[in-house]
Amino acid sequence: MLTEPTPASTAHEALVLRLLREHGPLTRRELGPLSGLSRTTLYDAVGALMDNGTVLASVPEVARRRRGRPAEVLTLNPGAGRLLGIEFARRAVRVAAMDATHAIAGTTGEPHGPDTPWQTRIDLAWRLADRLTGGTLRPGALNGIGIGVTGPVGPSGHGPLWSPRHDVVVARVRERFGAPALIDDNTRLATLAETVWGAAAGERNVLYLRLSHCVGGGLVMAGALHRGADGRSGMFGHISVDPDGAPCECGAVGCLETVASVGAVLDACRTAGCAVADVSELVTALESGDEIAHAVLTQVGAQVGRVLADVSHAVGPDVIVIGGELVDAGRALMAPIERVLDTRIARGSYGVPRVIPARLGDRGTALGAIALLRRHTDRETPGLRGTARAFMP
Repeated sequence: MLTEPTPASTAHEALVLRLLREHGPLTRRELGPLSGLSRTTLYDAVGALMDNGTVLASVPEVARRRRGRPAEVLTLNPGAGRLLGIEFARRAVRVAAMDATHAIAGTTGEPHGPDTPWQTRIDLAWRLADRLTGGTLRPGALNGIGIGVTGPVGPSGHGPLWSPRHDVVVARVRERFGAPALIDDNTRLATLAETVWGAAAGERNVLYLRLSHCVGGGLVMAGALHRGADGRSGMFGHISVDPDGAPCECGAVGCLETVASVGAVLDACRTAGCAVADVSELVTALESGDEIAHAVLTQVGAQVGRVLADVSHAVGPDVIVIGGELVDAGRALMAPIERVLDTRIARGSYGVPRVIPARLGDRGTALGAIALLRRHTDRETPGLRGTARAFMP
């Protein structure tokens, strides 16, 4: 029968894991002064980690030749302590894996149809995860799973009104993989990933805007992911830019999404006389100097810039990261955004936030799901492994 570890023992084990990650292989004698733990407490923590397979002990060949009892060297087991990040996008499943050393083992993904059932998506996630782990994946082999889904994610039982609800998705993933899970909005997780591994790595105040088939974003403030009431933070696509504009799916009119989503931009190009079928054709038109395409992107960039300036006045980011497919438009999009920010924000006595393109592409959400999970497990490890709960933000 699994028993829940005490908060103190969990903290001691997490400390040992952190020291082994930072310093590499260590003996118990070397761990003592680094950890500040008593000999008994340290040995208990190490014993628990060895029992669950997270830490391995070995005796170097040189030590075997010496007289006396050789000192065991403790190392992290790269095959244990695995964390998995899954993005359930509208038309694809993407997976990222991290081992016990906090190294990203890899990322992969596969498209599917828009009406693919949830259980089929979860089975696809299993196959992708098994591929990343070299065919060794077994139920219960993971320490935890982070999940990214489309749309706002609030507390358990209060998600958007579609079926299955997010808590049901968590339950199905937990049942299939035999591991506890966290769930959050896919764009918000991409925001977090860009501050850990991407364009804004190390920054503590970041505004992220994704210009894709939908428009959304996220905020990291003082190093923490901001969710807002009911998980609705970052819905920048529904800020009004034109009171007389086109109707939006949210029920309002003239939202940023109606002018800066992929579909809206392509429609604007075609209406103006530039026949482009997708973003790659739009990029080709821009690179060839098509004046219509450049004019459309200039207008879109200016509208995006005005929204970002208004949000920046409210939250004060150091960095603004632009992601999504439209970032492939390059300077044709980024330059007008920067011009508007320079005009609207430079009037104050503080600096203008840097505007940079996202770096992680479609890997961002799966990696962000790992980052979210890692922050949780760094506090809870290894108690997370033995629980059967679903963790909601």
